[in-house]
Amino acid sequence: MKATNVLFLTTLLPSQKKTGGEVASQAFIEGLRQNGYQVSVVGYMRKDDGFEPESHEILVEKRHIETSNAKTDAILWLILSFFVRLPYSAAKFYSNTYIKLVKSLLASKQYDVIFIDHSQLGWLAKLVSGRNKVIFIAHNIEHEIYLSHFNGSNNFLTRYLYAREARKVKKVESKLAEKATEVWTLTQQNANYFSNLQDVNNVKVLALPLGPEKMFEQVIEKKFDIGLIGSWTWKFNQEGLQWFFKSVYPELSSQLSIHVAGKGAEWLIEKYPNVKYDGFVPSSQVFMAQAKVIALPMLGGSGIQIKTLDALASGSSIVATPTSMRGISLISPIVKVTDKPEEFARLLSSEIHDWNVEKIEDASKITSDWLKTRKEKFLNDIASSVEDNPKIITEMVKSH
Repeated sequence: MKATNVLFLTTLLPSQKKTGGEVASQAFIEGLRQNGYQVSVVGYMRKDDGFEPESHEILVEKRHIETSNAKTDAILWLILSFFVRLPYSAAKFYSNTYIKLVKSLLASKQYDVIFIDHSQLGWLAKLVSGRNKVIFIAHNIEHEIYLSHFNGSNNFLTRYLYAREARKVKKVESKLAEKATEVWTLTQQNANYFSNLQDVNNVKVLALPLGPEKMFEQVIEKKFDIGLIGSWTWKFNQEGLQWFFKSVYPELSSQLSIHVAGKGAEWLIEKYPNVKYDGFVPSSQVFMAQAKVIALPMLGGSGIQIKTLDALASGSSIVATPTSMRGISLISPIVKVTDKPEEFARLLSSEIHDWNVEKIEDASKITSDWLKTRKEKFLNDIASSVEDNPKIITEMVKSH
């Protein structure tokens, strides 16, 4: 019998899709709703958010979210993390208000399926344990991110905090995966990790789709040669951008026009004569579509890159590192992959030199068909997982 009531517990109400994590969360929510489920989404809003929650969204409260904007709240979160024995990244979202709201919802309504979206909400697991079906959506292997930060730091205090964070997050991830009826991941790599944990058996890979409204049906006017876009305040994006300008840029012709969009790369302003820093742009899709070729230089992290899916739908050629293409199986003549700087530069130059409308239109048809198939599979995977017996719908990732 089809489940009708779904409770989706997340960090931020994601309908505005401001970050990659919010885009991913919203894709799951929309997938559930498109399958006919009644979905109630619970989460915070940023203090400066001006939008009104949608009818199916339930606001916990407004609060600071990003540490960079939190000021004294960041210190309070750190103190709280020691007091409640949680990772700092989880303490940011911990509140009695959230706990009371969840208890009230569970007391007033029967939910067939409960989602815990992100390991940062692992502290909610005890409230929903024993329920019919609890699904943990693991966007990344979070503890590996903090372990990478630890390895890259030379400051004693910073290394201590990152080591604690990695250790605490790993414990939360493992316990949440064990308690959940099922774990959903975005890549096979992440699924392999969770499936190899003790007492974790029901792990599924759900290939995140791109909404049909994102696909450019026609090639639009190209305004520059190379485009790079991302949230450059995030460590792995920042490292990728720095690698591009340190190792790839010197191999490129100074005649090529390069545009960089996204917050956090102000250091590029007037640094290179042929590089323009556009900062925040209203539409990442339009920006990408205006480039002859998109460079995706991600070097670390886990999970799928949302901007890679956006790039695939932009109608531009792509040169990417293997990390940027993680979780993407598309084989297309306009997608080239390498992590060698000289080869990366050569492929960029080649794609710009060989660019033509016919080539892009042919590749766009391949991409469009791939995205359509991917979305259909995503919706089917959601339906089969939500409706079937969880002990039957195990994906045997251990055999891969």
